Amino acid sequence: MSALLTEILKIWNSNRPSDPAHVNAHYITHPHSIACSVAEGSGEILGFQSLKRAWDGNPYDVHKGWGIIGSYVRSDMAGRGIGRQLFARSNEAARTAGLIAIDATIADDNAPGLAYYDAMGFETYRTKPGAICKAYRLNTSPV
Repeated sequence: MSALLTEILKIWNSNRPSDPAHVNAHYITHPHSIACSVAEGSGEILGFQSLKRAWDGNPYDVHKGWGIIGSYVRSDMAGRGIGRQLFARSNEAARTAGLIAIDATIADDNAPGLAYYDAMGFETYRTKPGAICKAYRLNTSPV
């Protein structure tokens, strides 16, 4: 997962951490983690998706009762259904956890990421400098 994240962050020109300790702490063993799904093929990690329960003071300013999702798929595997498979698992986990909605905060210049979340049924609910926040509503309650 660390190698995949490093590759993606390099493409994004991001200096976010991607070392194994960070990946473990941020995606796998995070105290608010609900699920972290991995897609594999030919012995390689092709993508992963993390779902956390929003907590007070989270860096995305997401409401409690919501989930926070992060998705990463190898660039040469985009458009092959990996993200759709990962989201099916996250959607099921979110429903089981009783979440109201899932937030995806995406850089406003990440066209593939924005298109992916649109295709999964997320809708823009707010913007902030440099980012577009999309929500996937899990029920009909007003949020």
